[in-house]
Amino acid sequence: MRTDLVSEPGDATRPNEDFAGVGLPASGQGGCVIVLDGVTPPRGGTGCLHSVPWFTARLGGALTELTVSGRDLTLPEILARAIRRTAEAHADTCDLSHPRTPQATVVLTRWSPTAVEYLVLSDSALLVRGPDGAVTPVLDDRLARLPRSALATDAHIDACLRNKEGGFFTAAADPAVAARAVTGSLPRHEVRALAALTDGATRWTEKFREGDWTALFEVIAKEGARALVERVRELETADRAERAFLGRSKTHDDATVVYAEL
Repeated sequence: MRTDLVSEPGDATRPNEDFAGVGLPASGQGGCVIVLDGVTPPRGGTGCLHSVPWFTARLGGALTELTVSGRDLTLPEILARAIRRTAEAHADTCDLSHPRTPQATVVLTRWSPTAVEYLVLSDSALLVRGPDGAVTPVLDDRLARLPRSALATDAHIDACLRNKEGGFFTAAADPAVAARAVTGSLPRHEVRALAALTDGATRWTEKFREGDWTALFEVIAKEGARALVERVRELETADRAERAFLGRSKTHDDATVVYAEL
């Protein structure tokens, strides 16, 4: 197996809220990739004493341990247990019912000699390349399908859409959200390589429209994960003034890419 990983903050003066991990069980059989994108809260309270990086570090650490050691657990079961473990770490000090309690998107994939399993929650992405070179995106597109008018204010999003039926879901404090993830399994022989990306990296395709998912995968496979992030940074800087593509989005977002050849 060969891996390539890069995670770069959008602002060098602020902590990176993403998490990325690659796990290999001691048996040498299979492995896993985990990517989280911490959700930056708006100005105001979150009901929590802890930062988003505190949350993603603990959730990511729990996911890594459980995915490597819990081979008998399904990926939704692993996510549910990791959310519960993280919530218990600050339930006594923080209001976990607050809609902006620390939370994250999730990409989790695990492979064995026979299968490749995946789980995607919210707007990070998993790309899977088959033996014929075809690239298949695995996406949770519930947020993308919402009308832009519904996302006009943070108050409306929190009250009506965030972790609500008919809206979108993230990993926060409720383990039940694991059942809302996009999940599946592929025969191992149908997967040659995969890439997990936060939306700061998928901007190359989703926001700037520089190429489709296959073209994005080619950049990573041929030039490396860092090359994709560097291309995104160049596009962001070029659009900083006119914001023809960025719109109201932050100019630079945390960007994480994990590439693995199986």
